[in-house]
Amino acid sequence: MVLFPNCKINLGLNIIAKRTDGYHDLETVFYPVQIKDALEIIEGINAQQAVPNIQYSMSGLQIDCDIESNLCVKAYQLLKKDFAGLPVVNMHLHKAIPTGAGLGGGSANGAFTLKLLNKKFDLGLTDQELISYALQLGSDCPFFIVNKSCFGTGRGENLEPITIDLTGYKLMIVHPGIHINTGLAFSGIQPLKPSKSIKTIIQQPVVSWKEELKNDFEAPIFSQYPELKMIKDSLYDHGAVYASMTGSGSAVYGIFGKDTAITLSFPKNYFVKISLS
Repeated sequence: MVLFPNCKINLGLNIIAKRTDGYHDLETVFYPVQIKDALEIIEGINAQQAVPNIQYSMSGLQIDCDIESNLCVKAYQLLKKDFAGLPVVNMHLHKAIPTGAGLGGGSANGAFTLKLLNKKFDLGLTDQELISYALQLGSDCPFFIVNKSCFGTGRGENLEPITIDLTGYKLMIVHPGIHINTGLAFSGIQPLKPSKSIKTIIQQPVVSWKEELKNDFEAPIFSQYPELKMIKDSLYDHGAVYASMTGSGSAVYGIFGKDTAITLSFPKNYFVKISLS
């Protein structure tokens, strides 16, 4: 069985408060983007693999982590604890979404593994139960269980579906390959509840977002990596009606009118994709 985990962008991101558990309360809008990996799981034979019950392989872009930390593998192990009858599997991931970009590719892989295992082996888990498992994998993972535009609060696990109409637009996503340390990114932010919620701003016309829809990570990260601010400025200079860094970076996206000719070019080592929204 094969599923195609997609990525996301954040439309605004406010860090509101530091929590007693070490996490932060935030608000954001998660918006799914149809740039996808491919994940296949079949029943298999485990032949002395590094992780019991899983034969894991991958292709495409490389992930810089050991197999025990891989979110697909961790998702299987989570379910295996509660479903002892879950069989040995062969798992293959083809990676097309860059890692460390704020696009949620790893989170999508983990969440889609939960969904695929649930469907393939008839585990009978509801979406809410899958969300509970997904939160154990990471703060962005629950969104990919829902995988529709949502206003997210708490760590990002409190999800309220929200209607956003971007049918008249297209997205350009640019990732220069810079790796952002998330802990360092948070250390540069002073949590503050905004005077106007993202939930309100996002319902306004897209052309108004430039002045009000902010990502709190931009200021500290742009000061360290001015190249990212240059990308954002270039997107605006070439006709974007809105541009922002997504998540804690380092991918930057621009929203353009569907008929706008995008003449931007970037170095060959950049990941650059245009997607209909």
